[in-house]
Amino acid sequence: MKLSQLTMREEEIEKIRGVVRDCVSKHLYSSAIFFADKVAALTNDPADIYMQAQALFLGRHYRRAFHLLNASKIVLRDLRFRYLAAKCLEELKEWDQCLLMLGDAKVDEDGNVYDAKDGNLIYFDKDGEDREINISSAICFLRGKAYGALQNRSQARQWYKAAIKADPLCYEALECLIESHMLTSEEESNLLSSLQFSPEDGWLSSFYSCLIKKYDTESTVEARFKKLENEISGSVSGSSMISTLVNNTDLLACKAEYYHQCCQYQKCFELTAGLLEKDPFHLKVTLVHLAAAMELGNSNELYLMACNLVKDYPSKALSWFAVGCYYYSIKKYAEARRYFSKATNIDGSFSPAWIGYGNSFASQEEGDQAMSAYRTAARLFPGCHLPTLYIGMEYMRTHSYKLADQFFMQAKAICPSDPLVYNELGVVAYHMEEYGKAVRWFEKTLAHIPSVLTEIWEATVVNLAHAYRKLRKYREAISYYERALTLSTKSLSTYSGLAYTYHLQGNFSAAISHYHKALWLKPDDQFCTEMLNVALMDECQTGVDSTVELC
Repeated sequence: MKLSQLTMREEEIEKIRGVVRDCVSKHLYSSAIFFADKVAALTNDPADIYMQAQALFLGRHYRRAFHLLNASKIVLRDLRFRYLAAKCLEELKEWDQCLLMLGDAKVDEDGNVYDAKDGNLIYFDKDGEDREINISSAICFLRGKAYGALQNRSQARQWYKAAIKADPLCYEALECLIESHMLTSEEESNLLSSLQFSPEDGWLSSFYSCLIKKYDTESTVEARFKKLENEISGSVSGSSMISTLVNNTDLLACKAEYYHQCCQYQKCFELTAGLLEKDPFHLKVTLVHLAAAMELGNSNELYLMACNLVKDYPSKALSWFAVGCYYYSIKKYAEARRYFSKATNIDGSFSPAWIGYGNSFASQEEGDQAMSAYRTAARLFPGCHLPTLYIGMEYMRTHSYKLADQFFMQAKAICPSDPLVYNELGVVAYHMEEYGKAVRWFEKTLAHIPSVLTEIWEATVVNLAHAYRKLRKYREAISYYERALTLSTKSLSTYSGLAYTYHLQGNFSAAISHYHKALWLKPDDQFCTEMLNVALMDECQTGVDSTVELC
């Protein structure tokens, strides 16, 4: 064949390759498959065979794509061929075969891959890409998904760590580690510090630091957000661009998570509501919004969210979790339990559904079933302190205070900044009559609340006052009771505790006044009724209060 004819043929083939690429970009996969098949038949070039396999994969012809790749001898020598073949097996749910296709390799607990036999493999660079994610990182990530599907979470965790270490741009690996709570807060921080970012990716390092758990102190977490904003300002020119990135939905979703962690539920709800107006289908924001609505008891919002999610995402665990949240908020626990269970069946790694499932049992005092759900969650999500915390609460409900204390201490080790953990430790110490210890835990609770005290923490302040009263430190007790009244004026426990403290102090007129206030809230309260009579008798025996002027 003449040179001119060869050149013309090559030009025609290149035009057909362009047609295939255009069909893929326009999602015309049948057309892409048709033309890619003709190019591969004409050239028998590995790159064209790979293009045909890609078209088949995108057209969901997974078995045919795998057969094409497996039939080519280059599949054992080219990582791209092997990876795409493994992706086909992933879609076919043939996980063991997927791992075999990816080849032999081992990984240690720190995510370092060793004893791999891929050193001599050929890799063809993709055309037209300035930057691309390392193929080894993608392979590590796929290994992690395969082990996760096979319920080997330990190996999955190690391969996800290997994937993000092989290439920090492999965000999906970090997302799996974070969303599935595979690592503790300290392990997440250590992993991020071990990543090798390129100089131009400083903003990404700061962004990742905002994604991880918000279990550090308030100043540490706030410093992360501030650092990211500075990185963006320093690496992006143009004030409008800077403003856009600082107000990015993913970043603001991280802030919303932090507000929820700090129990600033109203602030969290308002932020997520604004974000959902801008991007109503952002699932991470949706989850935080649901959690805030649950804490605020906003059943109407939960109902609307659940309806929309089931309509738009019927196969997502989040949708049925939202339905469960709605039923839980209106105290229909059996129905809530059914939908939480459905969410766990759809996605066994969706931690909120497991927590909700356990809570639905606990709300009806079905302790054994609740403990089973919490223990499963604690096993599946070692980086999340909530299952351990709730196990402790169940033990405390059954008066097993020493066991409760052990689990609360475990929760504290996982999340040393959650004020709720310190509150529960204080309650356990109070029940065990270790009042000095209870005071210390309750004071730590108040110290770990990052914002101004709200009504949510009124019970903690009252508990601290009770503990001081038990220690006969009446002035301190009265001070905290009065502080509790600034948070809520409708608490029977606060008024009765304050009245009793005044009574013990010998201030009978003040005691009588506060017993009356307590009885105004609950007229049939037996303790206050009896103690009011005692206080009246005591006052009569000591005479009329000299400070009261007689008319």
